[in-house]
Amino acid sequence: MLKYRTEIEKLPVYDVIERDWNIKLNANECNMNLPPIVEDRVMGRLSRLAFNRYPNTELESLAEQIAASFSVERSNILIANGSSEILEKLFFCFGGRNHKVVYPQPSFSMYKIYAALSNSSSVAFDLDEDYRFNAEKFVETVNENKAHLAVLCAPNNPTGTHIPLADIEYVAKRINCAFVVDEAYIEFDGQSAVGLLAQYPHMIIARTFSKAYGLAGARVGYMLAATKITDIVGRVFMPYHVNVISAVVADIVYQMRHEYEPRIAMMTSERDRISEQLRKLPGLTVYPSSTNFILLKYAKAVQLNEYLMNIGIGVRSFGNAPRLDNCIRVSMGTRQENDSFFKAAKEFVEQHDGE
Repeated sequence: MLKYRTEIEKLPVYDVIERDWNIKLNANECNMNLPPIVEDRVMGRLSRLAFNRYPNTELESLAEQIAASFSVERSNILIANGSSEILEKLFFCFGGRNHKVVYPQPSFSMYKIYAALSNSSSVAFDLDEDYRFNAEKFVETVNENKAHLAVLCAPNNPTGTHIPLADIEYVAKRINCAFVVDEAYIEFDGQSAVGLLAQYPHMIIARTFSKAYGLAGARVGYMLAATKITDIVGRVFMPYHVNVISAVVADIVYQMRHEYEPRIAMMTSERDRISEQLRKLPGLTVYPSSTNFILLKYAKAVQLNEYLMNIGIGVRSFGNAPRLDNCIRVSMGTRQENDSFFKAAKEFVEQHDGE
């Protein structure tokens, strides 16, 4: 008889199965592939790659480049398979039996799963009614629970909420446990907490190439923290855990990140444009966003999602998820894709207005 850990069967399944959407706006991805000039550089570099060798210099090059851009030491950087792997390892390092982890709700759904996988005790901290973050109450929750790890997604997914830098520092100054700021969407917000690391050595920043730089398929992320933290966390990663192809692509993309600035500006502009249009529709609540997506609440959200699915437009419907009932999250695509989504949503809402 197989004797697996019984709690595993209680874990929710993170659904990654996709259908062939006409317009895909459900995963917070960048809907554009590599810029042509970046693609040319990538293909040239891959043609000279030693596929028979384990990754080494490629990861070092990427880590050194990131360290130089933030004026920190190489020892302050860890590279991983997306920021998701970084977060998972942090839960393993600081969590565990009888260790409490505090994180906002609603926020990135994997926090709860990482806590369960690491046998940690979850403490979900409710955001305010309009999804604003209350720094004072968060600090109270962390300290009252004697937490070993506090996690904050800034800006927050899936609500899009901007977390002021002053609030992040308020938390850092008043808690003593490890404090992770998940900056997966920071390029769309612009107010990073990296500058606080030197002053608060228990802080950790997690970042990803998946969103602003469109490398969701390559799975690359990185962590910035004090050397004493990167040294310990680095021990729980497997040897050669980042493949050489992903490391090379991320290295070139980071070298050429200025090529992405127009794209980031376009996505934020589209976010603001579509948000403004959606706010004119009756019955919709559109929440402010500092990311590459929009969260909206609508009494007929389930029906709207079904309507969009039937015409090949994929968005993220949250069903009856905690604090996200009747909510839909829409990633920003190209201008044409966004217009098609809005046209379909407008037609549905106007058809059902007053029902």
